[in-house]
Amino acid sequence: MTTGSHLRPIDRAVFALGQRIADGEWPVGSKIPGETTLAADLGVGRSTVREAIRELATRGLLRTRQGAGVFVLARTIPADVADTVRRARFADVSEVRRIVEVEAAVLAAQRRTEQDLVRMSAALEERHHSSQRSDVEFVDADIAFHESVIDAAHNPVLSDLFATFVPRLRESLTTYTREILAREPGAEPDVDVHRALLIAITARNAAEAGHVVRRHLGAQE
Repeated sequence: MTTGSHLRPIDRAVFALGQRIADGEWPVGSKIPGETTLAADLGVGRSTVREAIRELATRGLLRTRQGAGVFVLARTIPADVADTVRRARFADVSEVRRIVEVEAAVLAAQRRTEQDLVRMSAALEERHHSSQRSDVEFVDADIAFHESVIDAAHNPVLSDLFATFVPRLRESLTTYTREILAREPGAEPDVDVHRALLIAITARNAAEAGHVVRRHLGAQE
């Protein structure tokens, strides 16, 4: 791939960040520099950096953790599960997602720490604020809340498995929010459900946490 000047700034940013990850400048599991630093390093705007990070997240190289930063998931684009997810019917992906999220909610209620609660609360607050912004930003904030619940289960396999669903999830939820719900600015779909989940996890009520997610994702009791 070339980094010639004919490439768009976003393409150059994606290439440059991807190359630095592949070269091991930021080891797997490490946090990458902030948007301001990267923007200065790459000679682009912060919005371009933000979009490049989003693109690399969809490829499975980076992962954004609400309130914590952006972390390296892999040095090269993961194959296997990620490829299977990309090729699978969305109905099949949704079915597995329900299994993962229900179990994660139950475990989160049992294992959550005070730091987990702070992160989940911040993610839910960001979801609320993002309702005033674009559908893409709202969906990203919604997914970040679900990621915070997954991570509160303290099972890295669950966290990594959910990460493979995120690209398909982001695409489908954005389409659903924009075209099916036709969300108006300020509208915050399913806010009560998300609050109920946080309340159940806070109370360490595993049965209720699982029930809330089953109901939200349409799983059978």
